[in-house]
Amino acid sequence: MRIEEIKKRIQVASGREKADLVIKNCKIVNVYTGEIIEDDIAITEGKIAGIGEYDGDQIIDAKGAYAIPGLIDSHIHIESAFVTPEEMGSLVVPRGTTTMIADPHEIVNVCGQAGFEYMVEAAKGTDLEIKYQVPSCVPATPFEHSGAVIDSNALEKLLSLEDAFGVGEMMNFPGVVYADEEVIRKVASGLQANKVIDGHAPGLTGKELNAYVATGIRTDHECFTVEEMQEKLRCGMYILLREGSASKNLRALLQGVTKENSRRCLLCSDDRQPKDILEEGHVDNHLRVCVEEGIDPITAIQMATLNPAQCYGLLDRGAIAPGLRGDIVLVNNLTDFQVEQVFIRGQLVAKDSKYLGRVEKNTDKMATVKSSVRVKDLTKDKLNLNATSNEVKVIEIIPGEIVTKKETARVERTETGDFIFNPIQDIVKIVVVERHQMTGNVAVGLLKGYGIKKGALAQTIAHDSHNIVAVGVSNEEILVAIEEIIQMNGGAVVVEDGEVICRLPLPIGGLMSDQDGQWVSQGLEGIQNILHEKLGVNKEVEPLMTLSFMALPVIPELKITDMGLFDVTKFSFTPIEA
Repeated sequence: MRIEEIKKRIQVASGREKADLVIKNCKIVNVYTGEIIEDDIAITEGKIAGIGEYDGDQIIDAKGAYAIPGLIDSHIHIESAFVTPEEMGSLVVPRGTTTMIADPHEIVNVCGQAGFEYMVEAAKGTDLEIKYQVPSCVPATPFEHSGAVIDSNALEKLLSLEDAFGVGEMMNFPGVVYADEEVIRKVASGLQANKVIDGHAPGLTGKELNAYVATGIRTDHECFTVEEMQEKLRCGMYILLREGSASKNLRALLQGVTKENSRRCLLCSDDRQPKDILEEGHVDNHLRVCVEEGIDPITAIQMATLNPAQCYGLLDRGAIAPGLRGDIVLVNNLTDFQVEQVFIRGQLVAKDSKYLGRVEKNTDKMATVKSSVRVKDLTKDKLNLNATSNEVKVIEIIPGEIVTKKETARVERTETGDFIFNPIQDIVKIVVVERHQMTGNVAVGLLKGYGIKKGALAQTIAHDSHNIVAVGVSNEEILVAIEEIIQMNGGAVVVEDGEVICRLPLPIGGLMSDQDGQWVSQGLEGIQNILHEKLGVNKEVEPLMTLSFMALPVIPELKITDMGLFDVTKFSFTPIEA
C-alpha cells in the first residue's frame, strides 16, 4: 500500500478532508458486535475511512436502508451455472454477492491448466471478485477418464501462480485417510504455500475423520445431517452450509446452528443455475432461508460475510469498518433482504436488481477451451446392459440430494441381456460415454427415481470428469441424443420419438455457454419444462444437475463412470448383477 493512500485515508477518517463517497441515512449492521448503528459510511479510494458524520464529494441517501457487508459465497463452481465468469458477475452482484471462493475443477478436468488460466483471465472482466482455488482432484478418482491430470507436481506449480488463492476441495478422502503418497504430496504443497485447503468428506466419522482433519484440511461442505455437522465442528472444521440447485442442505443443517457454533458456519451454493439465481436469488436467498428457520438475522449475515472472510484469510473484507474494502450492500430489511444497491470498492455496481458493472469477455482466451468433445467408436451395441441376471443393482435418486441409494430390483431382459424399459418401475437406463481421450469407453447402468417415461436426455455435464452422461427409455433415442451432443460440441440435448426437440449448446469446454445469463436461463427453463411436462421427469428432481452428479464416484452410495458401475461405500467397481 502506498504511503499517500494511507495518509489520504487518515485525513478523511479524521474529518479533515472530504471522502470520495458518503452513504448517509443508513442502519449499519456491525457483524463484530451484533449491533445496528445509524450513521454515515465514508469511503475513499475504495476503502472505508470511517463510520460517523462525514461529508463527501458524492453523497448517497440510503433512505433508512440497512447496510450490510458484501456477501461472500464461500464455495462455488461457476461452470455449473453454465455461464462464463463475466456473466456470473452480472447475475449475482445485483443480489449482493461481491466475492466468490471458486473451485474451477469442472473446466480443469476437461482442459487442464488451460482451463484454470481461462477462468482467471475471464474473471478480470467482471466487478465481482473471484478468488480461485487450484483443483486438487483432477480427476476426482482414478476410476474415470478426464480430459486432464493435475498431479502433485502440476498442483505445486499452479499454487505458485499469483492468482492461486487456495487448494480446492480434497475429494479423494480415502486417499487422505490411508495416506496415499500422491494425495499427501498435494496436501503438503498447500500447507507449504500457506493456502487454505478445502475439504470434501461426506459421511466421514470417528478416527477416519480425525485422520482427515489432522492433515490441515479446514472446511467441509458435504454434511447431510446435523450429527455429521456437529462432529466435524468439534474437530475444528468450518462447515459450509450448502443451498444449490441440486443439493439443498441448508434448512436441515440450520437446525444444528447455535449461538456457540455459528461463528464456524458459512453459507455457500456449490452449484447454482441462472434460473434459480434470477428467480430466487443467490446468497441473499440463503439469508432469507436462515431467518425463516429461526436464525438471528445478524448471525445469518455473519455466516455470509465475516465468517468466510476469517476462514479464508480475507482480512480486508467481511464487515463494515474503517480500513476494510468498500463492499457494501443496502437492503430493505433484515427479513426479506431485498437488495437495493451494491457497492464494490466504493463503486456503485448494481441498483434495483440491475447490474451496472463490467462484462468484458476475453474471446481469445475463450477459444483455448473449446472443441472438447471427442468420442471413438460409438455404436448402439455398446448401449447394451449385458446383464446375466434379472436381479440387478440400481442407482436410486434422493430428491434434493446428490447422495444416492444402492438398491436392487428385478427387471426384464432381452435375449442379449439388455434392459427392457417398464414405466411402472420408474427404472431407466443411464449411460456414460468417455469424451476426452477417445478410449471408446461406454458404461451402462440403471437409474431409479428420475421419472423419465419416454425419450432421452444427453449432456456433457457429468461431475467431475464431465464425460457424456445420458438417460433414456431406449437405446435408439439415447444414441440420437449422444450423436447430437457430439455434433454440437457439448451441451444438453433432449430427444422425443427419435427426434431432437430441444438443445442447449455449451461450447466452452462442453460446460459453459458463450451467451448471457438470461439466454442460458431461458434455455435451461425450456429444457426443464420439456423434461418435466412432456417426458415425465420427476418434478422434485432438477433434471440436468441431478443427472450430472450420477457420475461422481466420491459421493455415496452408488454411481457410474465411463469405466463402470461404482460402489462408493466400498470404493470399487461392482457388477450390475445383484
